[in-house]
Amino acid sequence: MRLNKYLQQAGVGSRREAERLVAEGAVRVNGQVANVTTEVPEHGAEVTVHGTRVAPATAALPRVFRYHKPTGVIVTARDSEGRETLYEALAKVPNIAQLPRLMPVGRLDLNSEGLLLLTDSGPLAEALMHPRNTLRRIYRVRVLGQLNAKQLAQWQAGFSISTTHYRGAEVTHLGAGESGHNHTYEVTLTEGKNREIRRIFEHFGCQVNRLQRVAYGPCELGTLPKRALAEVPAPEVAHLLTLINMAS
Repeated sequence: MRLNKYLQQAGVGSRREAERLVAEGAVRVNGQVANVTTEVPEHGAEVTVHGTRVAPATAALPRVFRYHKPTGVIVTARDSEGRETLYEALAKVPNIAQLPRLMPVGRLDLNSEGLLLLTDSGPLAEALMHPRNTLRRIYRVRVLGQLNAKQLAQWQAGFSISTTHYRGAEVTHLGAGESGHNHTYEVTLTEGKNREIRRIFEHFGCQVNRLQRVAYGPCELGTLPKRALAEVPAPEVAHLLTLINMAS
């Protein structure tokens, strides 16, 4: 195994942090000072950082939280237009000061709401967002207009708009509103291109007027109230790690 990957799985930090420690000569593999090309043997490896042994099997689980993001909150640290940022919203959560610094897993745009995962682990956030990890993201979407059978089939198969290719999605029509003008769909994606759902509906002549994420991988929004934060139990975090091949 590559040394930087081993250190990341051992909870040392991001791969960049691992590479910094290696460059400083702080890492030894079986007693020898390691370099960036050092491989960790599959069996019998002893890896130390500043003299302390580290291993994926003894690494503490990262912490993961579900947050119900409301519309009007922008997922960023600062906003030049004065809109409420994610960290300003999180500052209002009771006992937030007792938690570690949390980072969002991906984004929900200003006018979208629902489940936003937060974690104290940069490597985990990076892995969850990586295209190779095709975790399902489920959205409940209300639009003005309706997709026809041909459009549904096209979206489900995957297609391109201009130079951007969109992977096939599961799209289910859940029904129409009382007026018959608005229709609700459940959309399941396995990737998350910028404003993907809105752009595809607009391409098909529909206008999104509500977009809510209800699941990210095995984590679900459920009945979590808006602006509430809830920690994902450790067994579920361990399961999540197995899904993205980060388990020891």
